[in-house]
Amino acid sequence: MISNLKPGQWLARGVCRHLRQHGFSTLEEFVPSPGLRVDVMALGPKGEIWVIECKSSRADFQADSKWHGYLEWCDRYFWAVDAEFPEELLPGGTGLLLADGYDAEIQRMGPETRLSAPRRRKLTLKFARNAADRLQGFRDPGVAGFDNLGQGQARG
Repeated sequence: MISNLKPGQWLARGVCRHLRQHGFSTLEEFVPSPGLRVDVMALGPKGEIWVIECKSSRADFQADSKWHGYLEWCDRYFWAVDAEFPEELLPGGTGLLLADGYDAEIQRMGPETRLSAPRRRKLTLKFARNAADRLQGFRDPGVAGFDNLGQGQARG
């Protein structure tokens, strides 16, 4: 394992690598709405939006009380866990990926609940702005004036 990654980040890495092979673009730790932060938001080649929550242990899963709030921000919802995770803990009616730091595999497709057109537009725009702001941060780490949520608004 890469020493600077936490277990959930390790799973997210494998998930992002897997989804990339299927034409998805991904962002980790994406904030769809104030108070919510998803582990992985994925934007598909047809504009579909998936949310993937990475759980590294029973305790990690049991401590997550916000996941129901993520359902209204995606077309499909998934859990990503490793091979040792007790899958019987995961709620039915959600997708499942088995993952490690190098790849993942979809075990169960999450049911599709299509977002409304206005919400899809809002999320897609926020995804694009967040990705652009993160890229700018890598290319010019000393730049100031952008918040960390991808809003691109100057600080006051």
